[in-house]
Amino acid sequence: MLIIAAIMLTGVLAGVLLRNRDLSAVPHMITIAIRLLLFLLGVAVGCRRDILDNLHTIGIQALVITAGGLAGTLVCARLVYRRFFTRKD
Repeated sequence: MLIIAAIMLTGVLAGVLLRNRDLSAVPHMITIAIRLLLFLLGVAVGCRRDILDNLHTIGIQALVITAGGLAGTLVCARLVYRRFFTRKD
């Protein structure tokens, strides 16, 4: 955990030092890095036999968790919208 915090702090420091430079390529590099990480995650999952053997069970659990997360997000978004973005006549 300390390594992750140090990496983030280093990134913040780099951002402060490079504040006045043209960093328009950074979002493109972030997109490439995310795609590479997703690919490597897929490779790691594909190499694990126990995950592939239990994919039907894991898939159902993932679907339930995803549906619950989506429902919770929608409910909270609606509450925030009503509280902060509607006029009170």
